Amino acid sequence: MFGVEISTLSTGLFIAFVACLIMTFFFEFVNGFHDTANAVATVIYTKSLKPVTAVVWSGTWNFAGVLFSSWLGLEVAMKIANLLPVEAVMSQAPGQSAAMVLAVLLGAIIWNLGTWYFGIPCSSSHTLIGSLLGVGMVFSTLPENTSKVGVNWSEAIKIGNSLLFSPLFGFSMAIVLMFILRSVVKGEQTKGIFKEPPADAQPPLWIRAILITTCTLVSFFHGQNDGQKGIGLLMVALMTFMPLQYSLSPSFEPTKVQASLTAIQQALPADQINNQFAPKELAKTVETIELLKTDIGTASDVKSRLSIRKRINLLTKNVKSILDEPNIITDRDKRAVIKSEIKALSAYTHYAPIWSIILISVALGVGTMIGWKRIVVTIGEKIGKRHMTYAEGATAELIAASTIGLSSYYGLPVSTTHVLSSGVAGSMVASKGVKNLQKGTITNIALAWVLTLPATIILSGGLYLLFRLFA
Repeated sequence: MFGVEISTLSTGLFIAFVACLIMTFFFEFVNGFHDTANAVATVIYTKSLKPVTAVVWSGTWNFAGVLFSSWLGLEVAMKIANLLPVEAVMSQAPGQSAAMVLAVLLGAIIWNLGTWYFGIPCSSSHTLIGSLLGVGMVFSTLPENTSKVGVNWSEAIKIGNSLLFSPLFGFSMAIVLMFILRSVVKGEQTKGIFKEPPADAQPPLWIRAILITTCTLVSFFHGQNDGQKGIGLLMVALMTFMPLQYSLSPSFEPTKVQASLTAIQQALPADQINNQFAPKELAKTVETIELLKTDIGTASDVKSRLSIRKRINLLTKNVKSILDEPNIITDRDKRAVIKSEIKALSAYTHYAPIWSIILISVALGVGTMIGWKRIVVTIGEKIGKRHMTYAEGATAELIAASTIGLSSYYGLPVSTTHVLSSGVAGSMVASKGVKNLQKGTITNIALAWVLTLPATIILSGGLYLLFRLFA
């Protein structure tokens, strides 16, 4: 599982490593019960499923979502892991790297538990990213960090945009879908889905089927997206303490890498490489390939493996820029070769051991079955001024499931909490306007949304400075 490298850790580092593993699983556990409400609030408040049945069902599909995501690829996980300059982090003294990882985890857990305790739907994604940014920003200012690298801001901006626009999309699309439903549903028997259901009534069978299906989809896609965040965190911890074993995939083979690099080099337009009008990425790609070929010969030590990892990621980025410009490489066959070989190279850095995926799946799934009630009450009772209707519940979850599913497909981390909360709010606004919302709850959710990033940046950054004193 951990190999012989773990035996080289000092007693202090071994304790720190175990603490990091426990906190990573606990963060995903908290993520599970913190975000459970996003999937089960609607089926509970429409009496489609009993609470215990709903949370067990949701937990099972969260577990399945994490496992399925590893088969599709780990883009979300790697985006989280690459927010920090992993190679620079692993090049530090082990104690300093441990302080960084512990600060990220503890900062995220503290904020998540605090918002859960007060029943405020808050994004675990925002929390985690804020913690990573806080540690990365402090790291970039340290005098021993001569390169001054800290946060991968280009990646952070992309993630920030997805977190910012996904709830706006959820809110607006819920309104649109509710208007479409009102236009399509005409019969007297079906119009009841827009009315507040009687206290002890169960929804019609067809409505129950829709609500249970949307609950299942939200649970599955939550596992697929949020589970990968836990995997990304765990990979940062593993690479920090055991870089020789985990900086590159166990499938790494120098001869295969050499073959891939040669194939890419041959597919590049040789006549343009030294052209002064050629894009700079073309020359950088050739340079990186040559440096990688040199590194591969000494891939048995940590420094070389970290260098290989860094250069594969750089090569992937430069090649993507080249392929995005259709006039540089016009031959379809050559473009296909480059895409195929880059995918093969990326597999050496974009990976996670199967045991880590299973453990994160279990942590998220079990967490989903525990501690759900506080947030469920907020979403089911306190966003709107009246009981949720069947149409509102189905609309909010359908929008949330489709938004999260598409985001996972494109490798974008999004907030399940924000998407579904905004979907519930949008569906209620579509029913009776803004006056149908509870101002106090909406204010608290909005404040949590605004404050999460600065609060977790300050919290994790401060913890990092504190832990460094004992490293």
